[in-house]
Formats: sequence, C-alpha cells, structure tokens
Amino acid sequence: MSIFKRSNPFLAVHYLLLSLAAFLVLFPPYVVFLNAFKGTEEYNVSGVFDLPDSFFNMENFETVMRIGHMGRAFWNTSLILVLALIGNIIIGTMAAYALGRFEFKLKKAILGGYVLATLIPSVTTQVATFSIVKELGLFNTHMAPVLLYLGTDVVQIYIFLQFIRGIPFDLDESAMMEGASLARIFRSVIFPLLMPATATVTIIKTISIYNDMYIPYLYMPAQKLGVVSTSLMKFAGVNSAQWNLISAAVVIILIPTVIMYLFLQRYIFSGIVSGSVK
Repeated sequence: MSIFKRSNPFLAVHYLLLSLAAFLVLFPPYVVFLNAFKGTEEYNVSGVFDLPDSFFNMENFETVMRIGHMGRAFWNTSLILVLALIGNIIIGTMAAYALGRFEFKLKKAILGGYVLATLIPSVTTQVATFSIVKELGLFNTHMAPVLLYLGTDVVQIYIFLQFIRGIPFDLDESAMMEGASLARIFRSVIFPLLMPATATVTIIKTISIYNDMYIPYLYMPAQKLGVVSTSLMKFAGVNSAQWNLISAAVVIILIPTVIMYLFLQRYIFSGIVSGSVK
C-alpha cells in the first residue's frame, strides 16, 4: 500500500503528461475536422473553433474531389507506393542480409555510413540529386520519386538486422549442405522469416511516402502527376488560401492512413519491440 501511495504523485504527473501529449496530437485534427464541413461564407463569419451548422454538408468534399482531381491523385500515389515499396523491401532485406550474415572489410564503415546519411540534411543534396534525376530522363515521371524512395535507411536496416540476427545459422548451413546457393537461401529461408519485420517496415514506409509533399512537388510538377499531398496546394495561393476546402481535402487524405493505422498498428509495435529485444 505504501508503494502505491509513494508512486501516486509520479502517476499523476505521468497521466498529466500523457493527457497533454494527447491534446497536442488530437487538437489540430479536431480543428481541421470542424472546418471541413463549413461553407465558404460560414467559414468567413465563424471562428475556427466553432461547430459547423451541419455535419452533413458535403459541398466541400465534392469540390475537393472535382477540382483537386483526388481520384487521379490517389491513383498516382498508389502507383508510386507499390513500385517504391517493392524495390525498397528487396533492397533493404538484401542489404541487411549481407550486413547481418557475413563478415567483410568495411562492414562497420557501411553501417556507420547509414547512420551518417541520416545526419545530412536532405535539402543540401537536392541540387546534385535533381541533376542526376534530370540526366536520367526521369524528371516529371512517376519513376523520379520511385527511384528516390527505393533507398533503404538506418531504421529499416536496424529492424531487419535485429530479426536476421535471431535466425539460427543452422538453417543456412543445412540449406548449403543441400546445395542451395546464397541467393536461394535468402529467397527461401531468410526472406520468409523476415515477414514480421517486412510488415513493420512496409507500414512505416507507406506512411512516410504517403505524407511526403516535397519530393513529388519538386520532381513531378506536371498537373496530371499530382499526388494526394500536392493536391492540397491547388486550394492555396500566394496571398490567400481556402482553408475550409483544404480542411476537407486533409480529412479525405487522412481516411486511408487512419484506417491502415487502426488495423495494422499492432504490427508496427510488435515488429519494433520484437526486433529491439532479440
């Protein structure tokens, strides 16, 4: 009993901080949701925290789907996501397999390189990256962001490495004794056992690509190549913005992400936690 009494003040601070964090996270989407149902005239005369006259006013959503070409934007986003994720998972698992299973010179330097790459601001490399993409003839094509999203990062490498180190070497040796090549071992033994980590990385990467506005805006400025994130810019000008329409577009864009997160959140946590304790 005395233990609980002593811990009560700490629990109170703990819950207070959690409540504050929840408020900071949920309040902006709450304001966006309220203003998504306000017409232009209603938005101009009401406060941003006021409730809309009706939550059944779908005018903003219809306008966003029509003017913002959201259907085409979702198609472009889906195409980029599928191609980028397939390549990213293949490259990431193969890199982690090499780093986790074999000893070779510069292995630690390569691992350090992944960490170092995260410390370099991406904006400082955009001139060189843009020149390469343009020279390859990929500017204003779907393949420009796909190519840039293919590269694996240190978080993916870390997650895959933790799982690979938990796979017994006996499986590799047994496969070798039966005549399997390294490529066959990776394809038939290692990769299937990396499915939990692959699911985790896929979800994290999907959210990252889906929310990215910078790369699609810079490398695919053509209107027909717009993705969901850049579609928001159609409702904002240099000196003004239609915030009620932007709010409606944000709500539409949030729906797939929220659904995916609600159904797959346990894979995110279990994948990261399982990898960290192996």
